[in-house]
Amino acid sequence: MPKGISVGKTVEVTSNEDGFLGSYSEAKVLARVDRDKYEVEYTKLLDDRDANKFLREVVEAALVRPLPPEIRVSGFDVLDKVDAYDNEVWWVGRVTGMDGPNRYSVYFDSSGDEYTYPFHELRVHQEYDDGQWVTPEREGKVYSAL
Repeated sequence: MPKGISVGKTVEVTSNEDGFLGSYSEAKVLARVDRDKYEVEYTKLLDDRDANKFLREVVEAALVRPLPPEIRVSGFDVLDKVDAYDNEVWWVGRVTGMDGPNRYSVYFDSSGDEYTYPFHELRVHQEYDDGQWVTPEREGKVYSAL
């Protein structure tokens, strides 16, 4: 199993489905199905067939990553790459401006949409690359995980 991913662990799963492309959903690993697949149960997404149960599915291992480490920041600047929490998933976007105190406008390349979010619904975007967490580089910005 890849580093940080094992049965019982909470992870994030990215989606290639229309409407969810590029989003990250929290899930628990239930089983390793084979070398390249996991069975997961999402922690927030409900099953369309039974709204009393969380969605379970088998996903490609390449779509699964550990939970990103928390990075505390006091605010964001224009062009910062962030994840915005919306509709029970994290979406990758870029800050385009402020819309009042502690409210940020975020543009999403995946949809071409722009929405406003309170600070607490944003996090620093991180990529998981070859077992390491990588933050986007911006001149003069240094992020460090807790």
